Amino acid sequence: MVCCCKLGTPCLLLVFTYMWLWSNSIHNIKAGEHDSLKLGGTLNDTHQLCSENGKSCIRFFQQTNSTTFLDILIRDDFVIWTANRNQPITNGSGILSLDNTGVLKIESEDWNPIILYSPPPQSTNNISTVATLLDSGNFVVQQLNPNGSTKRILWQSFDYPTDNLFPGMKLGVNHKTGRSWSLVSWVSQTLPTSGNFKLEWEPKERELVITRIGKVLWKSGKLIKNRFEHIPEDSQHKYSYTIVSNEDEDYFTFTTSNEDPVTWTMYQNGQVVSSDGKDIAKADKCYGYNNDGGCQKWEIPTCRDSSDVFESKTGYLNFSSDVTRRERNRSYGIGDCQAICWSNCTCAGFMSLDEDDESGCIFFLGKSLEGFISVSVALKFNMIVKKPHRRGTKKWIWLSVVIATSLLIVCTSTLFIVKNRRKCMVEDKRRGKVETEMHDITSEGSIDMKDLEDELNKGHDFKVFSYASVMEATDNFSSENKLGQGGFGPVYKGILPTGREVAVKRLSKTSGQGVVEFKNELKLICELQHMNLVQLIGCCICEHERILIYEYMSNKSLDFFLFDSTRSKLLNWSKRFNIIEGISQGLLYLHKYSRVKIIHRDLKAGNILLDENMNPKISDFGMARMFTLQESTVNTNRIVGTYGYMSPEYVMEGVFSTKSDIYSFGVLLLEIVSGRKNNSFYDVEHPLNLVGHAWELWKDGVCLKLMDPSLNGMFDPDEAQRCIHVGLLCVEHYAKDRPDMSDIISMLTNKSVAITMPTRPAFYFGRKIFEGETYSKSIESNTDSTKEISTSAEVEQR
Repeated sequence: MVCCCKLGTPCLLLVFTYMWLWSNSIHNIKAGEHDSLKLGGTLNDTHQLCSENGKSCIRFFQQTNSTTFLDILIRDDFVIWTANRNQPITNGSGILSLDNTGVLKIESEDWNPIILYSPPPQSTNNISTVATLLDSGNFVVQQLNPNGSTKRILWQSFDYPTDNLFPGMKLGVNHKTGRSWSLVSWVSQTLPTSGNFKLEWEPKERELVITRIGKVLWKSGKLIKNRFEHIPEDSQHKYSYTIVSNEDEDYFTFTTSNEDPVTWTMYQNGQVVSSDGKDIAKADKCYGYNNDGGCQKWEIPTCRDSSDVFESKTGYLNFSSDVTRRERNRSYGIGDCQAICWSNCTCAGFMSLDEDDESGCIFFLGKSLEGFISVSVALKFNMIVKKPHRRGTKKWIWLSVVIATSLLIVCTSTLFIVKNRRKCMVEDKRRGKVETEMHDITSEGSIDMKDLEDELNKGHDFKVFSYASVMEATDNFSSENKLGQGGFGPVYKGILPTGREVAVKRLSKTSGQGVVEFKNELKLICELQHMNLVQLIGCCICEHERILIYEYMSNKSLDFFLFDSTRSKLLNWSKRFNIIEGISQGLLYLHKYSRVKIIHRDLKAGNILLDENMNPKISDFGMARMFTLQESTVNTNRIVGTYGYMSPEYVMEGVFSTKSDIYSFGVLLLEIVSGRKNNSFYDVEHPLNLVGHAWELWKDGVCLKLMDPSLNGMFDPDEAQRCIHVGLLCVEHYAKDRPDMSDIISMLTNKSVAITMPTRPAFYFGRKIFEGETYSKSIESNTDSTKEISTSAEVEQR
């Protein structure tokens, strides 16, 4: 920089001052010190607002045609959301403001204000409202508590998707507000105005669809085994899908296991591609005559053939103006031009009319575009070409190999199935039963299964299944259907002839349990009927097989979501509190309102299953113990359970009671709040487990620091503190000091109930440390004479 100034010192001072201000401004942006607009705050087109860690920024951008848009970007230049995509500023600059009444709006010289959020008319307490850009790229208007934590979210950009879908964002509809969530393409690569291609969730058919002006071009097919039928397998192996359907909303969402979230983008040609370069849907290749990869068929012009496709070309076209037709509509992108050309029998190809923003169309009329001259630098256009079908001996050789291989596999599989099913099907054949659900007579001959079914049913719709029907439902216990491995055997997903999905628990043959004991335990489990307990549907006994059939939980277990950095974002505070309430209601039923008192003895996140609406159900009663209603405590020499969740009197003295479950519930409650495992928590300064860490924060008066960071501060601080308070009461050292479940429910749900102060918890220093390594495992000391419930009501469905 050259400074032409007579007085060198003031000039040099001016230069250094300017450079300091400039570098300080850049530093502030990168450091994320200014990630929010407070009341009265503004953002103009000369500045940008960046998230706390600089992972996303929001700023105004002017196109080459002098139109200005307000964009949110990640990875420096990838636009993920545009606030005014259909209302660009065409004259002058724009200003984003959060005015003193809490209204978030975009203002300009040539346009009425664009209102992004306006508080309800009755709202008067807007003084704590701020607009914050999060690292995820979500722009939120939130109300803060006095301590700076989030009280509630008033508005967020993720509820108004444009052409990008992030993990945790929804596609579907909110039945209460009527708002729909869908992806809508840009008109072109440089013009963010809404195009004509849309990716939506179809709740009735439960599949993703791509449409253009209402016409369905592509469907994903049904979701089977966490895979959509028409999305390439290598494109969806990293996703976990969630479908929610209730009276309030129907929606689809996904999560990924990667730290760097994968984005789906709806392109202007109808294609959906993930940010790691994988094809999700190729609706641009749907011509109406083909059903490849989810394409839908419709009536096509008689002049088009099943071998006609569009190909991109680069070259010079020596066409006169009388064989071209121009469509100047700036809402038409490349996908629209292709659809119009396809339906016009005189069209042989097309290109964009406006080279700058690639909008509008030029159609080339004629039978073909033969004669164009290819050059290295020229115009980009698309032309219709014919792709002849491949025929010949190679195809038949390939087909023959496939058929022969398939026959070999079928024959081998048939022999294997016959060998394994022969013993268990001989009784079915002898009695001439042909229905799917049949009754087996065991080899022990001591139990008549029809009598067992009649005895167990008692209005609970309990079924006794044949071994053949179980084999058919699980595809011969195939590894693809395996959901997980529990302490008493593997669990498989099965589909009954009625279409109902079930979980099939195949008890280990080494359990040593006889039919009589199995029957007695079945009778007990059938009596447990509660909305927060997994329901037993039926059983099967054949030879040495002991099989239990349960309702299927589509969202697997709580730990599947809770302890994963990406999936945990699907568990907002409302869902977590609902899960806590559901677990407490299920335990209250076991302890107090069931026919016999049940102590679960292995309550943990892996044994809490979630249905399609994320409602919790307690599972896995393999270690449970039943009491008479008069019993209160029992001594045992057989200690069963999982380290970190067992109460001190149980681990040290073998004494267990309902208060043993209370201790486990307290640990689980703290895990749900914090998103951390009790036995994996470690602080480099103190050998504390999660319980000890929570106690330290409580003593210091900063217990809300325990909250899961994935909540982004979006929780009710009163509810959260109450949960932590109750959790610490549940892990008291002495069983008599812990509350029972009815008191716990009252304390969690009734803010007027006075709660006693907790004292130092049990297992304050909860783990031994040997040379820097930590250890945590399940234990079972098997020298006992007490009678246990060894059947499992479910397994962690992973």
